[in-house]
Amino acid sequence: MLCGIDEAGRGCIAGPLVVAGCVLHVKIEGLADSKMLSPKKRELLFEKIRQNSHFKILWFSHRRVDDWGLSHCLHVALRRIKNHFNGCEILMDGNCTFGVDGIQTLVKADATIPEVSAASILAKVSRDRYMLRMDSRYPLYGFKGHKGYGAKSHIQAIKSHGPSPIQRHTFVLKSLKQPSLF
Repeated sequence: MLCGIDEAGRGCIAGPLVVAGCVLHVKIEGLADSKMLSPKKRELLFEKIRQNSHFKILWFSHRRVDDWGLSHCLHVALRRIKNHFNGCEILMDGNCTFGVDGIQTLVKADATIPEVSAASILAKVSRDRYMLRMDSRYPLYGFKGHKGYGAKSHIQAIKSHGPSPIQRHTFVLKSLKQPSLF
């Protein structure tokens, strides 16, 4: 059996990092890299994946990402997923195992390997749903549109209103011409 792993939120300046591992029980049509699918298609596939797989989704808050750093969060996630899916072959999208032995990597695996595509969808939909809730809580930041990534509108909101309560403080934004966000 193959467990695919992918993450969502690694490049964000606000919100959590979400990492998912997934073993499919049946073939699911339409799987692809989550970034290439419409939100509606991702939502439909999310439910199909939930019903037809064994999966684990791990969350690392913006504070945890600031405290531990992305690499350590990913190391912990990979170790936990590997232990959870003991006995499975593990394949992570990308080219780094973050120091966890027994994990294979493949660049663009989320576009070519169904289990990794499924993990990509689980991670992205989970994170996007959270960011939509944060948009309701903090409407000045426009999280509904950019989901916490460093979009021009997000940078402008930070300039206008200061950092949001879910901002990652360790990210450096050159466009703000300061050594760190805060």
